[in-house]
Amino acid sequence: MELDRSNIRKIRGLIVFTILILIGLYRFDVLISSTVFILHILLPLILGCAISFILNVPMVWLQKLIFTKPLERATGKKAKRLEKMVNPVSLLLSIVLVISILFLVTAVVLPQLATTVSDLAQSLPDKIPPLVEKLEHFLVDYPEASAWLESIQINWHQLVVGVVDFFKSGASAFLGSTLVMAKGIVSAFTTFFIGFVFACYILLQKETLGRQSRKLLFAFLPKKRAEQIIGISSLTHRVFTNFLTGQCLEAVILGTMFFIAMTIFRFPYALLVGVLISFTALIPIFGAFVGCFIGAFLILTVNPAQAVTFIILFLVLQQVEGNLIYPHVVGGSVGLPSIWVLAAVTIGGSLFGIIGMLVFIPIVSVIYTLLREAVNSRLKQKQLEVD
Repeated sequence: MELDRSNIRKIRGLIVFTILILIGLYRFDVLISSTVFILHILLPLILGCAISFILNVPMVWLQKLIFTKPLERATGKKAKRLEKMVNPVSLLLSIVLVISILFLVTAVVLPQLATTVSDLAQSLPDKIPPLVEKLEHFLVDYPEASAWLESIQINWHQLVVGVVDFFKSGASAFLGSTLVMAKGIVSAFTTFFIGFVFACYILLQKETLGRQSRKLLFAFLPKKRAEQIIGISSLTHRVFTNFLTGQCLEAVILGTMFFIAMTIFRFPYALLVGVLISFTALIPIFGAFVGCFIGAFLILTVNPAQAVTFIILFLVLQQVEGNLIYPHVVGGSVGLPSIWVLAAVTIGGSLFGIIGMLVFIPIVSVIYTLLREAVNSRLKQKQLEVD
């Protein structure tokens, strides 16, 4: 290899990269703490990017719905005025739409939850005596259990002293934890507010930011590499948008199915369970089962037999949703086989919890699409055809 300027630059870059890797491995703890510190500083901006992406979905829909035809008809100064109004008006309507949906859901769920808790509080005193009676019959039928309970010796004086000491030491700890919790709430609210303002700036100037990003790429990178980055970014944006839209639509369909079916079969808490399943179904694959567990518990407090019937109804509707709705609404939007959807949900949930479940499906879909294109390109270059 000739040591011309290009090769010397590559060797120098490789040496610097190797040194950085060795330093990172040698002081891995410092690297992790520095990364956490930087992420903590950038958290409001990262949150703002996430909020802007979510709000951009209804914003684009509203832009097409409201401004497409007026922009086609307008000319001259009127067209320029309309173009300046597109982003602010669409963003304002998107925020109002999202807040309205959250308010309606809250208005439905909170009164139902309050009624449920009130009913449980009123029904528990009536249910305790039968439980005590069953326990007494159990002890009579099984004298070994009664003898075992009588053999247990409890030092009541030591127990009382321990409880008093716990409350003495726990008072200061409770006060300290309350202050920490209050500081955490204020910090979270501040972070969210800064992120929300940053998201609004992004959405109001998204065309300008996109144009500046493309100029930056073409200015400092080779044309082919810049086009590849732009293509990957477009693919990522399209997959994430389709996944978010499809997941929300699928959750609404599933919740509506449960509400209608529970209303037809006269199940209690039909509206509450339908809304809960809609929200929990936003978590791919496993989310609806969480809603099923909560719904079955609520129905169990009213009618145990109906709780069993509800579980059967859930399994039937889950099969309909999994085999007919999800593949067409969500599966086709991300272009990812079901086995990789399950793998993405499992890995994402293990690493980052619920957020990981939501984010890893489109990430794996993008990787899957890029890998498929690269494999097909390599096979085509080698003139191979593999079935």
